[in-house]
Amino acid sequence: MGIVILLLMLAGVGLMLARVLPTAFALVLLGVAIAVAAGAPLTGENSILDTVLQEGAPALAATMLAVLIGSWLGKLMEETGIAGTLVRKIVEFGGDRPTVVALGVLTVSALVGTVTGSAPAAMMAGIIGIPAMIAVGVPKTTAAGTILMGIAAGMPFELPVWQFFSTALELPVDTVKGFMLKLFPFAAFFAVLFVLVESRRKGVEHAWSLASAAERDGGGSPRERRRARARRMGDAPWYALVAPLVPLVLALGFDVAIIPSMLAGVLWALLTTTRPGHLNKRLLRTLYGGFEIAAPPIALFVAIGVLLAAVKLPGAVKALNPLVEAVAPGNPIVFVLVFTLLVPLCLYRGPLNVYGLGAGIAGVLIAAGIYPAVAVLGLTASYNQVFGVSDPTSTQTVWAAQYSGVGPQQVMLRTLPYVWCVALGGLVVTAATQL
Repeated sequence: MGIVILLLMLAGVGLMLARVLPTAFALVLLGVAIAVAAGAPLTGENSILDTVLQEGAPALAATMLAVLIGSWLGKLMEETGIAGTLVRKIVEFGGDRPTVVALGVLTVSALVGTVTGSAPAAMMAGIIGIPAMIAVGVPKTTAAGTILMGIAAGMPFELPVWQFFSTALELPVDTVKGFMLKLFPFAAFFAVLFVLVESRRKGVEHAWSLASAAERDGGGSPRERRRARARRMGDAPWYALVAPLVPLVLALGFDVAIIPSMLAGVLWALLTTTRPGHLNKRLLRTLYGGFEIAAPPIALFVAIGVLLAAVKLPGAVKALNPLVEAVAPGNPIVFVLVFTLLVPLCLYRGPLNVYGLGAGIAGVLIAAGIYPAVAVLGLTASYNQVFGVSDPTSTQTVWAAQYSGVGPQQVMLRTLPYVWCVALGGLVVTAATQL
């Protein structure tokens, strides 16, 4: 029976890779198929309808809500000019120094990445940041990679990601936070290293260009030109620019729960940029926009909940346990070596992609007692760093590459060595502390 379930998983990967079905639909079908293969009854305890579908679908509800609020905050940052102002200030500070501009955009991308991930984060940081980098001589592929590496550097502090791992792996949020704090130095170091190394590669200047403030704003004193430019560009006030930090400060510094922390960020962004008479309209408009952005990941989390419920069924655990025990490395050194070599399997929606079949495999490893849940957290979070940057099928990678004028595969080849090292660092920490 275990072999049948593995074959079903491979078939699910094939459906996703061939784009026969969207990932969310494929995972739901896979969850139902695994339940059938595991001998689950149609209704009742540990059943297809009541357990896999009814209980599994809303299992990650807290994560879905966190994603929605993060998307809402991201939409607010976009509409109020907070994200654009951050990027423009960094670009102005960097001047015509490619490395300084790229490091500045990397920092802003990391800040945006703490709020929301995927394509919305890439667009908020990249719409201004990518043309700015290319205009000062940063190669196109490096410009795209800088946005993605920055988002990944902020990912260990992305509160919806904390909520996802906490719920999916049944771990306290503090445990997830503890590992993410250990993963962050690796993500930050290799993101900076990427910029320092790759920005020195010779590139072709794009047609995009950044005119000087004097050229755009005409004469007058520097202070007058700055005020005129702020009015025209819609710059947010300086005190509004800390909006991405508000949820982090509350969650990290004051142990406030994730959802209230994120709601505080929304409130700060709103009150520091919006006149009282426009609060109602902006609240509703950005909330509805947040729903539109959050819809795809919410659908995916519904499907992941169904898959997790299926692989945790007693019949599935009993069937898969011998197979997983036979191949899962127990020695810490072998653990690091094997799972480091398997890093590419999280690309192209592969079987180790945590937002796909990888979630099911993680559930099997925990349910079968192969690894403690914290070790599985280390494994999946490390792989997530690779997927978030280098997967040519992820929305943020495709957008950043196309906006820069290069192919997603080119971005993958440039960024993969760096994020592979990030994953290695996370796996080493996992093996040293949990195995």
